[in-house]
Order: sequence, then structure tokens, then C-alpha cells
Amino acid sequence: MKYLSWGLIGGGEGSQIGGTHRIAAQLDGKFCLKAGALDIDRDSGKAFAQRLGIAADRAYGDWREMLEAEKNREDRLDLVTIATPNNSHYEIAKAFLQEGFDVLCEKPLTTTVEQAREIVVLAENRGRICAVNYGYSGYPMVRQCRAMVARGDLGKIRVVVAEFAHGHHADESQADNPRIKWRYDPAQAGVSSVLADAGIHALHLACFTTGQEVSSLAADFASTVEGRQLEDDALLAFRMSGGAVGRLWTSAVAVGRAHGLTIAVYGGKGGLRWQQEQPNQLLWSPVNGATVTLERAASDLEQESLSASRAPIGHPEGFFEAFGNVYVGLAEALLARQSGRKERNAVLHYPTADDGFRSVAAVHAAAQSAGLGGIWVDAVSGKALS
Repeated sequence: MKYLSWGLIGGGEGSQIGGTHRIAAQLDGKFCLKAGALDIDRDSGKAFAQRLGIAADRAYGDWREMLEAEKNREDRLDLVTIATPNNSHYEIAKAFLQEGFDVLCEKPLTTTVEQAREIVVLAENRGRICAVNYGYSGYPMVRQCRAMVARGDLGKIRVVVAEFAHGHHADESQADNPRIKWRYDPAQAGVSSVLADAGIHALHLACFTTGQEVSSLAADFASTVEGRQLEDDALLAFRMSGGAVGRLWTSAVAVGRAHGLTIAVYGGKGGLRWQQEQPNQLLWSPVNGATVTLERAASDLEQESLSASRAPIGHPEGFFEAFGNVYVGLAEALLARQSGRKERNAVLHYPTADDGFRSVAAVHAAAQSAGLGGIWVDAVSGKALS
């Protein structure tokens, strides 16, 4: 099987997200790491790249050097992943898309709505993929939920409830820790902290599982630790394009919650509930019936879910595999385009630049709503609704 040539920007030694991408991208033998600009420190980045097996002439000191060298190679990279700080995503993604590279960008796609919209248009005009790494959409039982909703098992979707609440920033004695403090500084983090960092994953799952978009929202932001300029707890009410209503709670001060990502979808015929900390089970509750636990890799699941599983039933799969499924979807799209064949829909799913744009817009709209006392606003424009 032909492997795809892959490059990584950011995610240097010691980076959690960098290690996750390296494992996930190469998990199924579809991508091979061939180039990288891995660290803000040129020498450290180049040395680490070579320890990972990247050839010396493709171990770069920064992303600009990487772009200049890679754009003229006959063996061009098939995909470039951007795993750098948030405020650099726009510049790097734009530069690589303009030179005809396909891109996977860590979230958020950009820090402004205007920049996100520009990236969407640029990718479309260049005929390139720009994906955004909402990796939790890769879990098999999240995809089972999506498939059951799409098939109509739940009937008309009425309510979606999403959470992403943890307690890792609850200790006031750590408020000045540089690794935490920057997240609550508007100059570095933008208009939002915990919603943009964690809650947006839950909001994306609400859209992914239901097939609906957020059309309007109202938000309440709270800064519970003294001195924080941005929110460490947020509550959103939202309405969706297909008529569903939604509720989202996200927090960084929920003491005792280790991760706390959950999604529940309720329709006229039944409901589904999933927790990321127990990812191999999906709870299915038909109306007037007993709740049933659906197990990952069971033979009667939808193909969309089975295609995302690697281990037999009863053997746990998790975080790396979910991110790996995003890369599997990208590989399918790239290989189908290269060979001129039709894409296999069961494995194709990956979050797009449009998903990234809508997420950035929703964060800005929520900040606008919270700043105006929680009024309802349009989820894309942020304009107040009468």
C-alpha cells in the first residue's frame, strides 16, 4: 500500500499534542513522517526531528524554511499538520494552502471570524483540504451515535446536552503559573478561555452527532478565580438548524472532574448518551423501553462505527485511535483524489475548515452574548436577535 508523505509543524519534544499526532497519523500505516519544523528553538527542533527519523535536509528550523524547501520538491508532502500556538494558525495555514498543500490544523482554526472565513474560501479556491482537528469525533461510538441519528432511530431530535468540564485550573495558588495564566489573558488567548479551549469540542460533537448547525445562542461567562480576565466557567443555550435545542456547560474549575466530555442526544423515539472517559460504550434508551449498553465493535453496529474500530469487542480503544480516525479519513480523501476513484464514505469523516469557521464564530458570538448580559445572538454573525 502506498503511504502518504506527512509533515508536522510544532509539536516538539515534550509536547502532548505533538506526540498524539505522531502516533495517530502513523497508527494505520497510511502516513509516514517525512518533514518537520517542530520547535520554536531552531536547533532543538531540527535535532528532535532527526531523532524521529526525519532526514537532515527535511528537518527545518522554522515553518517558513520548511515551506520554501518543500514547495519545490518532486516528492511534495501530501499533508501538513499545524500544531503550533493558536495565534499562528492563520498565517501558517494560509501560506501552505496558497502553495497547494493539504492541511490539518489544530483547533481553533484561527483567532478571528474573518480569518477563519478567509481560510475556508482559500481552501475551496485552491481545491485543497483544510481539516481541523476536532479529534473526539473519531471515537467509534460517537460515530455510532451519528449513524443512528441519521438513520432516524431517535426520531426528530429535540434536545442536545453537551459538557466538557474539568477541574485542572481550580487551584487558586496556581493562578500565576505561566502554563495556566496565559489562557486567561485576552492578549494571548483571544476573546474566550475555557469555551474556546474545551467547550468548543463539546459544541462540535453536538453538531457532528445531530447533523445540525448551531444557529443562535445565549451565553453566560464567569471568572471564578480572582484576577482572571477571561472565563473559567461558561454556560450556553443554543438552537440548531434542524429545530433541536441545546445546552452546554464547560468549566476549568469543576473540582473532581478529570476530563468531563459528554454528549447526550434526545429525540422523539429515544435517547443516546456517551462519555469520553468510558468511550467504548454508548447508552441507548428507546422510548418506554429499558436502557441498553451498545458495545464498541459489536457486529450489529453501523459500518460507520465498525470502520473506526481496530480491536475486538471488549478490548479498550481510546484517545490515540480516535485521532487516528481523523487521519484515516484524510488519507481516504487524499488517496481517492490521487487515484481518481470514489471515496469510501464509511471512513471519510474529518472536521473541515467550515467546521472550524463555525466554531470560531460561535466562540465570538458567545463572548458577545455574555458581554451583553446573556442576550440571544446569531451564532455566525454575533448580531443580537430581536
